[in-house]
Amino acid sequence: MSQGLIGIIGGSGLYEMEGLDRVEERRIETPFGAPSDAYIIGSLAGRRVAFLARHGRSHSLMPSELNFRANIFGFKLLGAEWVISASAVGSMREDLPPLDIVIPDQFFDRTKGRVSTFFGGGLVAHVSFADPTCPILGKSLFAAGQSVGARIHRGGTYLCIEGPQFSTRAESRIYRSWGVDVIGMTNLQEAKLCREAEICYATLALVTDYDVWHETEQDVSVEAVVAILKQNAETAKAIIKTTVSSFPAGREGCACGSAMQDAIITARDAIPADVRERLRPIIGKYVQ
Repeated sequence: MSQGLIGIIGGSGLYEMEGLDRVEERRIETPFGAPSDAYIIGSLAGRRVAFLARHGRSHSLMPSELNFRANIFGFKLLGAEWVISASAVGSMREDLPPLDIVIPDQFFDRTKGRVSTFFGGGLVAHVSFADPTCPILGKSLFAAGQSVGARIHRGGTYLCIEGPQFSTRAESRIYRSWGVDVIGMTNLQEAKLCREAEICYATLALVTDYDVWHETEQDVSVEAVVAILKQNAETAKAIIKTTVSSFPAGREGCACGSAMQDAIITARDAIPADVRERLRPIIGKYVQ
């Protein structure tokens, strides 16, 4: 069985992936514009991977400036079947202190008008998003985290805010009352687009702070976040490498690879030719 490519998205503090062999840097143009940076393609633990720095290697892109569609479409063009994301988050729970890692299995959207679908322009599709992450990939990340000694938790809700500002105290208190577990600014759109692209997606949410709700801890700041990020990034790299080395060749046990099978609503003969061509890597097998 051929082994599909594994995509890796590095967030704040994780701008490169050491240990790659046979490295190639590739810039990709997509129908949606340019991704955040070049993809770094190589071999990690015997598997073909492609790494992308979410905010660019110099961290020059804000969360609201990210071209999420280009980033995920680029992975699709490279043949990615899985995407592992790593990102900094704030904790909304006392028992999730900084340096802990969460593998969320739910999302709550508080962003404002971000484009988070490949469709439109004459093509309507609705994918199932009840369970927005891949359970098989999440299970593998959790097992890898345990094996490297990380304080890791499987399951939880990731609240995605617009940013780039951190929360107000009022917002933070309300979010806590909703029962969310972590708060971040980037992962929701990635998860939605990976589902439409039939790519398995899961994230390592790296806790750096307690947002601003905690009465005895320091309020979240860039200085405090960066200090924790350096430690979290090394743990994330170890988890990713362990996951990649033990991951199965094919995709079994999840429905991510057929998410679009019943999602297209538009009559096939009504899909505009240019849209059909632009989205061929995603819908080609369903609109012959």
